Amino acid sequence: MEIMIHGDKLKITSAMKEYIEEKLGKLDKYLEKGNHYRANVIVKVKNHEQRVEITIPLKSFILRSEETQQDFYAAVDVATDKLERQIRKNKTKLMARQEKTNYGFDFSDLSIEEEEDTEQENKIQKRKKVEVKPMNEEEAILQMELIGHQFYMYKDSETGKPAVVYKRNDGNYGIIESE
Repeated sequence: MEIMIHGDKLKITSAMKEYIEEKLGKLDKYLEKGNHYRANVIVKVKNHEQRVEITIPLKSFILRSEETQQDFYAAVDVATDKLERQIRKNKTKLMARQEKTNYGFDFSDLSIEEEEDTEQENKIQKRKKVEVKPMNEEEAILQMELIGHQFYMYKDSETGKPAVVYKRNDGNYGIIESE
């Protein structure tokens, strides 16, 4: 696995780099052998807190974890533990769905561009452009859970129209469909 480490308002030392590589190296046992993966790690400092964001785009889905702690090493530990739990938790779901659908997951063309909006007057702090892929509701829920968000936008494979699946306060899911 190739690991790209970036520091935001922070210089990444060799000890920090080695620790991140050691921790992420333990995830290799869950990933397919022979495939090349890239882990993007961003380390940020705000006040006295260390924030570690780890994103691993795979062929079928995106693994993502972020953690904020007082200690850098603790943040890396918790973030990698979250990624490992995501993989273990969803591995059987992914394998079952791949066998059931007979075509498997292939969202490799999913691209997300982030832009920071500097204008203060309209209160928009961040803007994302997402290329949505056709999928069914179950796949959208799985993608949402994998990236750890409260909602996920997708194109309904039956209707071809954009839709949003979201997690409700009662723990169930809701879907917003366009007309």
